[in-house]
Amino acid sequence: MERSNVRLIASVLLILMSLAASTVWAQQANQPKPAGPDLNFPTILYGAAYYNEYMPGDQGARLEKDVALMKAAGLNVVRMGESTWSLWEPEDGQFDYAWMDRIVDAMSKAGIKVILGTPTYSIPAWMAHQHPEMLARYSDGRPNSYGMRQNMDTDSPAYRFYAERLIRHIVAHYKDNPNVLGWQLDNETSSYNAANNDVFIGFQHYLEKKFVTPEALSKAWFLNYWGQNLHTWEDLPIRDGAQSTGYKLEWSRWSQMRVTDFLRWQAELVRECAGAGQFVTTDYGGMMHADVNEEAIASFLDIPADNIYHATQDHYDGTLQSIQGDFTRSLKHGNFLVTETNAQTTGWSSASQFPPYDGQMREDVYTHIANGADMVEYWHWASIAANQETYWKGVLSHDLEPNRPYAEVSRTAHELEKIGPHLVGLKIHNDVAILWSRDSLNAISQMPFSSNAAMPGQSGRASADYASLVRQLHNSLYRLNVGSDFVFPESTNLSQYKLLIVPALYISDDALLQKISDYVKNGGHVVMTFKSGFANENAAVRWVRAPGPLREAAGFSYQEFSNLEKPLALKGDPFNAGPDDQVSYWAEFLMPEHATALADYDHPFFGKWPAITENSFGAGTLLYEGTYLSDGLQTAVLKTELGKIGLATADQQLPAAVHAQHGVNRLGKRVHYYFNYSGADVKIHYTYGAGTNLLDGKAVAAQADLIIAPWDLAIIEE
Repeated sequence: MERSNVRLIASVLLILMSLAASTVWAQQANQPKPAGPDLNFPTILYGAAYYNEYMPGDQGARLEKDVALMKAAGLNVVRMGESTWSLWEPEDGQFDYAWMDRIVDAMSKAGIKVILGTPTYSIPAWMAHQHPEMLARYSDGRPNSYGMRQNMDTDSPAYRFYAERLIRHIVAHYKDNPNVLGWQLDNETSSYNAANNDVFIGFQHYLEKKFVTPEALSKAWFLNYWGQNLHTWEDLPIRDGAQSTGYKLEWSRWSQMRVTDFLRWQAELVRECAGAGQFVTTDYGGMMHADVNEEAIASFLDIPADNIYHATQDHYDGTLQSIQGDFTRSLKHGNFLVTETNAQTTGWSSASQFPPYDGQMREDVYTHIANGADMVEYWHWASIAANQETYWKGVLSHDLEPNRPYAEVSRTAHELEKIGPHLVGLKIHNDVAILWSRDSLNAISQMPFSSNAAMPGQSGRASADYASLVRQLHNSLYRLNVGSDFVFPESTNLSQYKLLIVPALYISDDALLQKISDYVKNGGHVVMTFKSGFANENAAVRWVRAPGPLREAAGFSYQEFSNLEKPLALKGDPFNAGPDDQVSYWAEFLMPEHATALADYDHPFFGKWPAITENSFGAGTLLYEGTYLSDGLQTAVLKTELGKIGLATADQQLPAAVHAQHGVNRLGKRVHYYFNYSGADVKIHYTYGAGTNLLDGKAVAAQADLIIAPWDLAIIEE
């Protein structure tokens, strides 16, 4: 019999076995389940990912030494097991728990809690050999083969069969272990750019349900362009060569739905088999991905988790931790876990080895906690001696001995043993929100508004895009010491915020634009940027004068726009930005109807139109930026707007190197963090109520002056 026929028969048998097993498991799922896990951790969880299986030499002796070092340092949690399917199931259907039992038992005896991961993101070699069809076929034409992780089609029936069998075995084995706190689903899951036949067929069925007829789809996507109308669903082309902006946007949504479905499927499996007190999370590999709907996934997690890597040394300033933390916290309007962050250096080569300065590892832990993290774990405990992540170093270096980072981790852990109960469960209230649109991210990446090309008309990489604009707006708020949340197109809670910031809302249906207009009309304040209201939900430019349904609330219209070949200044430096009084990349020719011009271009042609306008609409206001502001100018504009709507505080007067964060702890007391992200002492004026600096136990009077050492902080509990 030909090998291909053997594989086909095997795949069919696997599907039948899976269906039969699912019937029994579905019956079990109907049994009542106890109440969910308690996420009110008594203190901050602080630890590292641990891989005893990676250790050279005598792994038993190494485990004993590692556990002793962790206990002496004061670590209280480890994450394990997500990276080694080949050890859990070394051969098809043969499961081995002994290697992990030994590690879990050692951690339990040392009082170190455990989070286990489902090891589904890297398939074993025997599986790839038996089912080569399981490997992802990439939509961009890149070749694929076995060797790297995350190279599979997660919709493959064979993959789902093996993954389900593995998950059920592992979770059931540890469901009654009181030291296993919870389960991490997969690892940094994405769509892996898979475009296999089953993925494409799934996409076709999704389109059939959404558009009902191919003629309706053709109309929505303007497929009469180049004569590509569809009259049967079987004529739908594959993704590889698609030019339709509607097709590309819908495919990105389908990719997100696949990731959501895969993780929901895993969550349901784990909950069927796990202990009642064990939580379910997944470690997003950073936030704001084009092919991952983080907010949809969070809806079925007990608590979200993120892997947050950032710059160090002279580039360490807390900005990336802040935007990642704010986004993660906003997913469920509550606290979160940091499952991975920098230990020493990062990188898939030795070309980016920048170990943190003294104090930065400690300051980083409190940075995450101040953003709402209830756990901080390093990736990872010990540096790996070989392979791709040789230079992505852990707390211990390759010699596996205590070192400078270990000493700083130990200092931090022992501090948290004392003050962790005052920091865990921090509640953060913000008056400002940023509207995040993944559709706009994807559509603008397909039709960019900027290029690094040397001459007009040439193509090149985008030098500014949706993501850079979101980062700029968040970083401006960060520099102004103004906390912010993220909201989403589906959010219904806009009225709780006094200021809504809307970056380049290129893709939106009329309902979302109406929701923003109603928010302004009812007394909200909006800062909105160019490209908003431009295209509908099918990536088709609206065939009414821009900005479409936003016209009344914005108080202007426009018919033309232009790329800017070089930066332009604003006339008269209206926001006192000094050398930062510049705009770039894009200019919309705004024609005010009711809006007031706040700034004009200093240019003989572009100066005919305002660059920034503001309109009073109902009880609120909408400020519109028709161009891409420089970082400094953006900060100046937001500072002015915050002052106008009553959100300015004394925090805007802090030194540039100092960042402040505020919240309320479980004791009902206000907690104020002040971070010095610099290598020199800074003096701050404390403007809140009298309290105690939790780090040194000293009293702090209201209106006191404090000195904060380099790469250090103060945490004042009123």
